[in-house]
Amino acid sequence: MNRRHALRHIALISGGLALIPSCDFSKEDILAAYENLKVTASQKALLGAISDTIIPAGEIKGALNLEVPDFILVMVNDCFTKENQDKFTAGLTAFPDYVQKTAGKKFEALSTKEKEELILNGTKLEGDDTPEGKERGNLSYFLNSTKRFTIQGYMASEYIQTEIIPYSLIPGEYNGAVLISDLQKPRING
Repeated sequence: MNRRHALRHIALISGGLALIPSCDFSKEDILAAYENLKVTASQKALLGAISDTIIPAGEIKGALNLEVPDFILVMVNDCFTKENQDKFTAGLTAFPDYVQKTAGKKFEALSTKEKEELILNGTKLEGDDTPEGKERGNLSYFLNSTKRFTIQGYMASEYIQTEIIPYSLIPGEYNGAVLISDLQKPRING
C-alpha cells in the first residue's frame, strides 16, 4: 500500500515539475502560434481593430468577423523574411504611439472617420535614415502590409467565396440573351 502511494506521489511531482517551465507570470503573454513574431494579445486586438476599420461589417460580414487578423499574422509569420517580420512588428509596436501623437487619443476611442484618415495617412509616410524616419518607414510598411493582407484574407475567405461571390471551378456556358439583374449574385468565373 505504501509503495502505491509513493509511486503516485512521484508521478504527481514529476508531472508538476514538467509543467513549471510553462508557468509564466509576466504581464502579457506572447501568442505561441506566431513563434517568429513576438505578438501579444493586445497587439492582436489592435490589429483586429485596424483590419475592421479597413473592411468594416455592414450588410455582409467584416474582416473581424472572418478572423482576418489571424490570417495576417500567419502570413507575416510564415511568408515574410526575418527582416520584414522585424519591420512589421516594429510598426505594430509603434502604431499606438503614432496614434497618440497624431490624434491625441487611443485608436479605440477614435471615430470611424478619424480611424480611416489615420490609417490612410499612415500608409503614405516615408522613412529615412534617422531614428524617427525608420519608425515612420516601419509604420508605413506595417499599415501597407496589413491593408494588403486584410483584402487578400477577406476575399479568399470561405464566406466570400461561397456566399457572396460563388466560386465556380469550371465556368458555366455563355448565354448572351440573359440579362443580369441586381438580384442575382455575380459570377466572376462565368
